[in-house]
Amino acid sequence: MRFISILLTALILGFCANAAEVERSSGFINVPGGPVWYEIMGSGDGTPLLTLHGGPGGTSCGLQVLAPLGDTRPVIRYDQLGTGRSGRPKDSNLWNRDRFVEELDTLRRELGLTEMHLLGHSWGGALAAYYVLEKGDDGIKSLILSSPLISTPTWIADANLLRHQLPKDVQAVLDEQERLGTTDSEAYRIATAKFYARHVTRGDAVEAFSCPDAPWNPQIYNQMWGPTEFYATGSLGNFDLTARLSQIHVPTLFIAGEFDEARPETIAKFSRAVPGAKFVEIAGVGHASASRAPKLYRRIIKEFIDQVERNAVNGTVKTDEKNAEQAR
Repeated sequence: MRFISILLTALILGFCANAAEVERSSGFINVPGGPVWYEIMGSGDGTPLLTLHGGPGGTSCGLQVLAPLGDTRPVIRYDQLGTGRSGRPKDSNLWNRDRFVEELDTLRRELGLTEMHLLGHSWGGALAAYYVLEKGDDGIKSLILSSPLISTPTWIADANLLRHQLPKDVQAVLDEQERLGTTDSEAYRIATAKFYARHVTRGDAVEAFSCPDAPWNPQIYNQMWGPTEFYATGSLGNFDLTARLSQIHVPTLFIAGEFDEARPETIAKFSRAVPGAKFVEIAGVGHASASRAPKLYRRIIKEFIDQVERNAVNGTVKTDEKNAEQAR
């Protein structure tokens, strides 16, 4: 189980190192349930970029890979309540999607983010999309969904497809241990690592940060998701935004890795449901795209945001079906 935790930490943290030196400031904000730690990277005068880490229960450590974007705008990361440097209340009732939306809304208000670009990776992508759908898009200049969880049933269907591509003996171990309820066994750990090596970490990080003083929280992950990326037993089991995607009316970018557990074919399909959305696939990487192709990842985000801002200035924001097709 410890090795699975290490793999999940690599997935959730985001993986960075050697980000360009930028001006940084940090602090705490009280949100429903307790204090949340945040950091502002960069002092550019552009519209801020607020970033949401994966998990649930992960930390923003890996989002430091985006620090170089701080030369033109503030890039903000924060550890969601219960993990990283943020407070760790014991009340398990706090770990639900709607409280995380309220947490984000409070942090946004306290930081004065009347206008912002919003980026979320994995669970962070789910939270970003859900936030826009629940709270509206006022002041949201763009939405970037990086390997997002949009639908748990679809995610698990994709995971099952990818599991069936594993060696038969590995599949048998996963199936048997899940049937027995022994997902904390050594056998399950070893079999899980085979899946993660293909579709989660996939190779070594080009940029990798270590944040030993800001550990993730596996209890939140297990309660809301489950024991592994491909076995959802938690409260997000019924999470599904598929039917609501057409209600997103801000410029939106979807990103997925070629070998991502958030399968690019599926993410591209989700993008087609959002008016005017764009989809980009990053070749050769899995779920950990930011750390395995950091320069390209940053360039994709920068070019998208720059284009959104140019379009806004020129009054040519693309939202109709014709322009949506052009964006693809």
